[in-house]
Amino acid sequence: MSRRPAAILLVSCPDRQGLVATVSGFISRHGGNIIDLEQYVDHEAGVFFMRVEWELDGFALDAGTLPQAVAELAAPLDMEWRLYFSDQRPRMAVLVSRHPHCLLDILARVQAGEWEVELPLVISNHPDLEPFVAPLGIPFHVLPVTPDTRRAQEQRMQALLEENGVEFLVLARYMQILTDAFVARWPGCIINIHHSFLPAFPGARPYHSAHARGVKIIGATSHYVTAELDAGPIIEQDVVRVTHNDSVEDLVRKGRDLEKLVLARAVWKHLQRKILVHGNRTVVFE
Repeated sequence: MSRRPAAILLVSCPDRQGLVATVSGFISRHGGNIIDLEQYVDHEAGVFFMRVEWELDGFALDAGTLPQAVAELAAPLDMEWRLYFSDQRPRMAVLVSRHPHCLLDILARVQAGEWEVELPLVISNHPDLEPFVAPLGIPFHVLPVTPDTRRAQEQRMQALLEENGVEFLVLARYMQILTDAFVARWPGCIINIHHSFLPAFPGARPYHSAHARGVKIIGATSHYVTAELDAGPIIEQDVVRVTHNDSVEDLVRKGRDLEKLVLARAVWKHLQRKILVHGNRTVVFE
Protein backbone atom coordinates (compact mmCIF):
# COMPACT_ATOMS: atom_id res chain seq x y z
CA MET A 1 0.00 0.00 0.00
CA SER A 2 1.52 3.31 -1.08
CA ARG A 3 1.79 6.13 1.39
CA ARG A 4 -0.19 9.31 1.02
CA PRO A 5 1.81 12.36 -0.14
CA ALA A 6 3.49 14.09 2.77
CA ALA A 7 5.64 17.11 3.49
CA ILE A 8 8.86 16.76 5.50
CA LEU A 9 10.35 19.73 7.31
CA LEU A 10 13.83 19.73 8.85
CA VAL A 11 14.66 22.65 11.12
CA SER A 12 17.44 23.85 13.39
CA CYS A 13 17.62 27.04 15.42
CA PRO A 14 18.67 28.47 18.78
CA ASP A 15 16.78 26.60 21.47
CA ARG A 16 13.91 28.34 23.20
CA GLN A 17 10.64 27.46 24.87
CA GLY A 18 7.68 26.50 22.71
CA LEU A 19 9.38 25.55 19.44
CA VAL A 20 7.59 22.22 19.06
CA ALA A 21 4.27 23.90 19.75
CA THR A 22 5.04 26.70 17.29
CA VAL A 23 5.80 24.36 14.39
CA SER A 24 3.07 21.83 15.15
CA GLY A 25 0.60 24.65 15.63
CA PHE A 26 1.47 26.05 12.22
CA ILE A 27 0.76 22.67 10.63
CA SER A 28 -2.47 22.23 12.58
CA ARG A 29 -3.79 25.68 11.67
CA HIS A 30 -3.52 24.80 7.99
CA GLY A 31 -5.26 21.45 8.35
CA GLY A 32 -2.22 19.19 8.43
CA ASN A 33 -2.15 15.76 10.11
CA ILE A 34 1.28 15.10 11.65
CA ILE A 35 2.39 11.50 11.14
CA ASP A 36 5.94 11.72 12.52
CA LEU A 37 7.78 14.18 14.75
CA GLU A 38 11.24 13.87 16.29
CA GLN A 39 13.25 16.54 18.07
CA TYR A 40 16.61 16.86 19.78
CA VAL A 41 18.32 19.61 21.76
CA ASP A 42 22.10 19.98 21.85
CA HIS A 43 22.29 21.52 25.31
CA GLU A 44 25.98 22.40 25.05
CA ALA A 45 25.50 24.33 21.82
CA GLY A 46 21.99 25.52 22.70
CA VAL A 47 20.61 24.33 19.36
CA PHE A 48 17.21 22.77 18.69
CA PHE A 49 16.70 20.23 15.88
CA MET A 50 13.44 18.78 14.59
CA ARG A 51 12.06 16.63 11.82
CA VAL A 52 8.32 16.74 11.27
CA GLU A 53 6.28 14.97 8.60
CA TRP A 54 2.61 15.55 7.84
CA GLU A 55 0.06 14.42 5.28
CA LEU A 56 -0.79 16.80 2.47
CA ASP A 57 -4.33 15.51 1.95
CA GLY A 58 -6.55 18.28 3.28
CA PHE A 59 -3.64 20.61 3.93
CA ALA A 60 -4.44 24.21 2.98
CA LEU A 61 -1.05 25.08 1.46
CA ASP A 62 0.31 23.50 -1.71
CA ALA A 63 3.88 23.01 -2.92
CA GLY A 64 3.84 26.49 -4.44
CA THR A 65 2.72 28.42 -1.34
CA LEU A 66 4.13 26.28 1.49
CA PRO A 67 7.80 27.37 1.19
CA GLN A 68 6.95 31.04 1.61
CA ALA A 69 4.74 30.27 4.61
CA VAL A 70 7.54 28.26 6.23
CA ALA A 71 10.00 31.07 5.55
CA GLU A 72 7.72 33.53 7.33
CA LEU A 73 7.39 31.14 10.27
CA ALA A 74 11.15 30.59 10.47
CA ALA A 75 12.43 34.14 10.15
CA PRO A 76 11.66 35.45 13.67
CA LEU A 77 13.04 32.23 15.19
CA ASP A 78 16.38 32.47 13.35
CA MET A 79 15.52 29.05 12.01
CA GLU A 80 17.36 27.19 9.26
CA TRP A 81 15.02 24.88 7.39
CA ARG A 82 14.66 22.47 4.51
CA LEU A 83 11.35 21.33 3.04
CA TYR A 84 10.76 18.15 1.05
CA PHE A 85 7.79 16.32 -0.46
CA SER A 86 7.53 12.54 -0.26
CA ASP A 87 6.15 12.16 -3.78
CA GLN A 88 9.21 13.82 -5.35
CA ARG A 89 11.80 11.11 -6.06
CA PRO A 90 15.38 12.32 -5.54
CA ARG A 91 17.85 11.84 -8.39
CA MET A 92 21.08 10.12 -7.42
CA ALA A 93 24.36 9.55 -9.26
CA VAL A 94 26.82 6.81 -8.31
CA LEU A 95 30.59 7.20 -8.71
CA VAL A 96 32.70 4.04 -8.82
CA SER A 97 36.17 2.85 -9.72
CA ARG A 98 36.97 -0.88 -9.90
CA HIS A 99 35.50 -2.44 -6.72
CA PRO A 100 31.98 -3.69 -7.56
CA HIS A 101 30.53 -4.66 -4.17
CA CYS A 102 28.90 -1.36 -3.16
CA LEU A 103 27.71 -0.62 -6.70
CA LEU A 104 26.06 -4.04 -7.07
CA ASP A 105 24.28 -3.63 -3.75
CA ILE A 106 22.97 -0.20 -4.79
CA LEU A 107 21.82 -1.48 -8.19
CA ALA A 108 19.97 -4.37 -6.54
CA ARG A 109 18.15 -2.04 -4.13
CA VAL A 110 17.19 0.37 -6.90
CA GLN A 111 16.00 -2.39 -9.24
CA ALA A 112 13.98 -4.02 -6.46
CA GLY A 113 12.21 -0.74 -5.72
CA GLU A 114 13.54 -0.72 -2.17
CA TRP A 115 14.56 2.93 -2.53
CA GLU A 116 12.32 5.70 -3.85
CA VAL A 117 15.06 7.19 -6.02
CA GLU A 118 16.02 7.77 -9.63
CA LEU A 119 19.44 6.64 -10.87
CA PRO A 120 19.99 8.42 -14.21
CA LEU A 121 23.71 7.66 -14.56
CA VAL A 122 26.83 6.02 -13.16
CA ILE A 123 30.24 7.65 -13.53
CA SER A 124 33.61 5.91 -13.25
CA ASN A 125 37.26 6.62 -13.84
CA HIS A 126 37.62 3.08 -15.26
CA PRO A 127 35.52 1.02 -17.70
CA ASP A 128 35.66 -2.20 -15.65
CA LEU A 129 32.18 -2.08 -14.11
CA GLU A 130 30.19 -1.05 -17.19
CA PRO A 131 29.03 -4.67 -17.86
CA PHE A 132 27.12 -4.58 -14.56
CA VAL A 133 25.37 -1.30 -15.38
CA ALA A 134 24.72 -1.28 -19.14
CA PRO A 135 22.23 -4.23 -19.17
CA LEU A 136 20.00 -2.20 -16.81
CA GLY A 137 19.75 0.63 -19.32
CA ILE A 138 21.56 3.06 -17.04
CA PRO A 139 24.13 5.25 -18.85
CA PHE A 140 27.70 4.53 -17.74
CA HIS A 141 30.18 7.36 -18.30
CA VAL A 142 33.94 6.74 -18.18
CA LEU A 143 35.98 9.78 -17.18
CA PRO A 144 39.62 8.72 -16.70
CA VAL A 145 41.42 10.85 -14.13
CA THR A 146 45.10 11.81 -13.97
CA PRO A 147 46.71 14.68 -12.06
CA ASP A 148 46.76 16.66 -15.30
CA THR A 149 43.13 15.95 -16.27
CA ARG A 150 41.45 16.02 -12.85
CA ARG A 151 39.92 19.51 -13.08
CA ALA A 152 38.80 19.10 -16.68
CA GLN A 153 37.16 15.76 -15.92
CA GLU A 154 35.43 17.21 -12.87
CA GLN A 155 34.03 19.93 -15.09
CA ARG A 156 32.72 17.27 -17.47
CA MET A 157 31.28 15.36 -14.51
CA GLN A 158 29.59 18.50 -13.17
CA ALA A 159 28.03 19.10 -16.59
CA LEU A 160 26.69 15.53 -16.70
CA LEU A 161 25.23 15.85 -13.22
CA GLU A 162 23.51 19.11 -14.07
CA GLU A 163 22.18 17.76 -17.38
CA ASN A 164 20.62 14.83 -15.51
CA GLY A 165 19.18 16.88 -12.67
CA VAL A 166 21.18 14.99 -10.04
CA GLU A 167 20.52 16.03 -6.43
CA PHE A 168 23.09 13.94 -4.56
CA LEU A 169 26.08 11.69 -5.21
CA VAL A 170 27.14 8.35 -3.74
CA LEU A 171 30.82 7.42 -3.84
CA ALA A 172 30.58 3.63 -4.05
CA ARG A 173 34.30 3.03 -3.58
CA TYR A 174 35.29 5.80 -5.96
CA MET A 175 39.05 5.81 -5.53
CA GLN A 176 39.73 9.42 -6.46
CA ILE A 177 40.03 12.54 -4.32
CA LEU A 178 37.55 15.21 -5.36
CA THR A 179 38.86 18.77 -5.51
CA ASP A 180 37.72 21.36 -2.98
CA ALA A 181 36.04 23.35 -5.76
CA PHE A 182 33.91 20.36 -6.78
CA VAL A 183 32.99 19.43 -3.20
CA ALA A 184 31.96 23.02 -2.48
CA ARG A 185 29.24 22.72 -5.13
CA TRP A 186 27.64 19.77 -3.30
CA PRO A 187 27.46 20.62 0.43
CA GLY A 188 25.80 17.79 2.35
CA CYS A 189 25.09 15.98 -0.92
CA ILE A 190 28.06 13.63 -1.41
CA ILE A 191 27.98 10.38 0.59
CA ASN A 192 31.20 8.37 0.91
CA ILE A 193 32.07 4.95 2.36
CA HIS A 194 35.40 3.64 3.58
CA HIS A 195 36.88 1.24 6.09
CA SER A 196 37.27 2.53 9.63
CA PHE A 197 40.97 1.74 10.02
CA LEU A 198 41.86 5.39 9.48
CA PRO A 199 44.00 7.00 10.74
CA ALA A 200 45.79 3.98 12.26
CA PHE A 201 46.18 2.00 9.03
CA PRO A 202 46.30 4.35 6.03
CA GLY A 203 47.45 3.51 2.52
CA ALA A 204 46.47 1.07 -0.20
CA ARG A 205 46.70 -2.12 1.93
CA PRO A 206 44.95 -1.33 5.22
CA TYR A 207 43.64 -4.86 5.75
CA HIS A 208 47.12 -6.27 5.45
CA SER A 209 48.40 -3.76 8.00
CA ALA A 210 45.48 -4.46 10.33
CA HIS A 211 45.97 -8.20 10.03
CA ALA A 212 49.65 -7.87 10.88
CA ARG A 213 48.69 -5.85 13.97
CA GLY A 214 46.19 -8.50 15.08
CA VAL A 215 43.09 -6.29 15.20
CA LYS A 216 39.97 -7.73 16.83
CA ILE A 217 37.37 -5.55 15.11
CA ILE A 218 37.01 -4.08 11.65
CA GLY A 219 34.56 -1.37 10.70
CA ALA A 220 33.10 0.87 8.03
CA THR A 221 32.17 4.55 8.08
CA SER A 222 29.83 6.48 5.81
CA HIS A 223 29.96 10.27 5.89
CA TYR A 224 29.25 13.41 3.93
CA VAL A 225 32.26 14.58 1.93
CA THR A 226 33.94 17.85 2.87
CA ALA A 227 37.18 19.51 1.80
CA GLU A 228 39.01 17.73 4.64
CA LEU A 229 39.68 14.21 3.38
CA ASP A 230 37.60 11.49 5.10
CA ALA A 231 36.74 13.86 7.95
CA GLY A 232 33.20 14.96 7.03
CA PRO A 233 30.10 14.59 9.21
CA ILE A 234 29.52 10.90 9.96
CA ILE A 235 26.15 9.41 9.01
CA GLU A 236 26.53 5.72 9.83
CA GLN A 237 29.14 3.32 11.24
CA ASP A 238 29.31 -0.33 12.20
CA VAL A 239 31.87 -2.96 13.24
CA VAL A 240 32.28 -6.72 13.09
CA ARG A 241 34.56 -8.81 15.28
CA VAL A 242 37.45 -10.81 13.84
CA THR A 243 39.88 -13.27 15.38
CA HIS A 244 43.36 -14.67 14.87
CA ASN A 245 41.78 -17.34 12.65
CA ASP A 246 40.78 -14.76 10.04
CA SER A 247 43.11 -14.38 7.08
CA VAL A 248 43.67 -11.13 5.21
CA GLU A 249 41.15 -12.40 2.65
CA ASP A 250 38.61 -12.98 5.44
CA LEU A 251 39.11 -9.42 6.68
CA VAL A 252 38.65 -8.03 3.19
CA ARG A 253 35.48 -10.10 2.65
CA LYS A 254 33.97 -9.10 5.99
CA GLY A 255 35.01 -5.50 5.47
CA ARG A 256 33.34 -5.32 2.06
CA ASP A 257 30.14 -6.86 3.41
CA LEU A 258 30.11 -4.20 6.12
CA GLU A 259 30.81 -1.39 3.66
CA LYS A 260 27.77 -2.37 1.58
CA LEU A 261 25.50 -2.41 4.61
CA VAL A 262 26.76 0.82 6.17
CA LEU A 263 26.58 2.70 2.86
CA ALA A 264 23.04 1.43 2.25
CA ARG A 265 21.95 2.60 5.70
CA ALA A 266 23.45 6.04 5.09
CA VAL A 267 21.78 6.43 1.68
CA TRP A 268 18.46 5.27 3.17
CA LYS A 269 18.66 7.89 5.93
CA HIS A 270 19.46 10.56 3.35
CA LEU A 271 16.53 9.50 1.16
CA GLN A 272 14.19 9.55 4.15
CA ARG A 273 15.32 13.10 5.01
CA LYS A 274 16.42 11.93 8.46
CA ILE A 275 19.72 13.83 8.68
CA LEU A 276 20.58 17.31 9.90
CA VAL A 277 24.18 18.54 9.70
CA HIS A 278 25.46 20.93 12.37
CA GLY A 279 29.11 21.88 12.06
CA ASN A 280 30.98 18.63 11.53
CA ARG A 281 28.40 16.48 13.30
CA THR A 282 25.09 14.99 12.27
CA VAL A 283 21.77 14.56 13.98
CA VAL A 284 20.36 11.33 12.51
CA PHE A 285 16.75 10.69 13.46
CA GLU A 286 15.36 7.17 13.74
